[in-house]
Amino acid sequence: MSWRISLLTAGSLALLALAAIPAADYYYRTAQGEGCARCHEIRPNLESWQQSAHRKINCVDCHASTTLSNARRVARHLSGTIGERVQMKLPDVLAMVERCQSCHQQEFAQWRSGPHSTTYARIFTDAEHNRKRRLMDDCLRCHGMHFPGGISDLVEPVSTAGPWKLKDPKLATAPAIPCLSCHSMHRAGDRMQRTEKAGRTKEEILRPSIGLRDRRTQLTMTAGLLPLPEMQEGTRRVRTSPDRRQSLCYQCHAPLDTRQVASGDDRTPTGVHEGISCLSCHLQHGSRTRASCASCHPRLSNCGLDVEKMDTTFAMPSSRHNIHFVKCADCHPKGVPRPHKRSL
Repeated sequence: MSWRISLLTAGSLALLALAAIPAADYYYRTAQGEGCARCHEIRPNLESWQQSAHRKINCVDCHASTTLSNARRVARHLSGTIGERVQMKLPDVLAMVERCQSCHQQEFAQWRSGPHSTTYARIFTDAEHNRKRRLMDDCLRCHGMHFPGGISDLVEPVSTAGPWKLKDPKLATAPAIPCLSCHSMHRAGDRMQRTEKAGRTKEEILRPSIGLRDRRTQLTMTAGLLPLPEMQEGTRRVRTSPDRRQSLCYQCHAPLDTRQVASGDDRTPTGVHEGISCLSCHLQHGSRTRASCASCHPRLSNCGLDVEKMDTTFAMPSSRHNIHFVKCADCHPKGVPRPHKRSL
C-alpha cells in the first residue's frame, strides 16, 4: 500500500510540474520583462529597456522565448553557471536581424541591398584578399563583432596559402555586420514624435541607439562619445564635417596612425567635396550613392558637363579620379576654367 501511495504522490507532483510549465510560460510572455528580471542579472537590461525607444515592445517580440529555452535558462541559473552580466550569443544576435525587419522594413531592405549585409563567407574566404593579406583577430573588430572566438576559431587555415573554409559552415550565409553592430536597442531615448506642423516627423540628427559594438568589452559605445579624427593631407589640416554620425563610420573606415587622408581604409573627402559628411552621399543603411549628385548639383557642372558622366569613380570604378578625393586640377592641370555661362 505504501509504495502505491508513493507512486501516486510522485505522479501527482509530475503532473503538477508539467501543468505549471505553460502557466509559467504564459506569465513570462505577458509580464513585460518583470518575470525575466526576477533573475537579478536581467534587472539592468530591463531598466535600460524601460528608458529606450523600444519600451512599448514586449521582450519576447525581440528575444526568442520558448518553453524549452526558458527551462534551459532556469536550469543554468539554478546550477550557478550563469555570469553576472548576461550577454546575447551569436545565434541570438543573428536571429535578431529578422526580428528587426518586422518593424524596420525599409531600413532592412536598404541594409540587405548594400555592402554592410556582407556574409562571413564573403569576407573570410575571399581568396584574392587572403592571398595578399594574412587574416588576423583584428578583422573581427569590424567583420564579426559578435563572434565569440578568435580568427583561428572561425576560419582555416590562418595563412596566405589557402584554400580557406569556415569551421562552422552554418555561418557561410550569416551577416558579418548584423544590425546590433551599429545599434543598441536598450539605449535610453524617446520614440520619434510628430510635430504640430503638417504632421512632420521630428528626428534628431544622431539617434541614441547609434553606436559601436566593442567586441572586447561586449558593450556598445554611443556615437556621441566616439572621437572624430583630425585628418591631414600632407602637412595641411583637412576641413571635415562636424556630423557626429561619422564617428561611427571612422571606427571601421579608419586611416593609419599618420591620420593621412586615403591611408588605410579612410575615405575622408578632399578636393571638390572637402567638408561634407559621409551621410551627405551615402544612404545610411544601404550605403547607396546613386542619388547623391542630384541632391546637391544641378545637372550640369561649372564646366557645362553632366557631373554624373565625368571621369570619376562615380561614373566608372576604373577611373583614375576617386570621387572622394577628386580636385578640379585633376582634370584641368593647365588651370581651372571659369564657370561656364548657361542661358536661362
